[in-house]
Amino acid sequence: MGRIYETRKYVMFARFARMSKAFNRIGRDISVAVKLGGPDPKANSRLRIAMQNAKSVNMPKDRVEAAIKRASQKDTTGYEEIIYEGYAPHGIAVVVECATDNPTRTVANIRHYFSKGGGSLGSAGSLMFMFERKGLIRISASKISDIDEFELELIDHGLDDLVHHGQEFLIYTSFQDYGKMLKYFDERGIEVISSELQYLPSTTKELSEDQAKEVKELLDKIEEDDDVQSVFHNMV
Repeated sequence: MGRIYETRKYVMFARFARMSKAFNRIGRDISVAVKLGGPDPKANSRLRIAMQNAKSVNMPKDRVEAAIKRASQKDTTGYEEIIYEGYAPHGIAVVVECATDNPTRTVANIRHYFSKGGGSLGSAGSLMFMFERKGLIRISASKISDIDEFELELIDHGLDDLVHHGQEFLIYTSFQDYGKMLKYFDERGIEVISSELQYLPSTTKELSEDQAKEVKELLDKIEEDDDVQSVFHNMV
């Protein structure tokens, strides 16, 4: 019984850690959105997206409202969005999105992770050419009755790719068409589960199992940092 309990406890704590990380990330998304566009979600599309994403991870409503209130206060220090680029071991390109109220602390931490993990932090723009900025929108597959007709409509609104993944549709669009696609779903009354902008690699690199493990250890360490929002790479 003790071993079973320990296993369950580990799984439970790991789940709580993931939830805490997700809540913190969305809380920073909300802070940045409010700072840029104000606290009214009706007039702030970025805030609406953050609130949708909060719902997708079951973030409590009172916690969302508290995050908006904190970000609305004049004496609250706003978060700054910063992107770092670097190489993990074996030439894997990495893009790190951060939201921080202390850039000096954040860059020192990111540089430390890369250095200790056998990689190196690059200068701004040094490898961004290897990635494309894409929008990803998730909706429930049950909302769509005619897939062919649905896909044709999406093409008119900037669809790059449509993927049927389990009980969901994953809709990929260019950065330029991301807002237009979200507006389409809003006007059609189709609920969006979550949406985000990603950096997708234009080319990928395959590593051996041992090499991939080494890279993953570095990526995991970066993702654990409280200032890190998302991490993208070109490893298969």
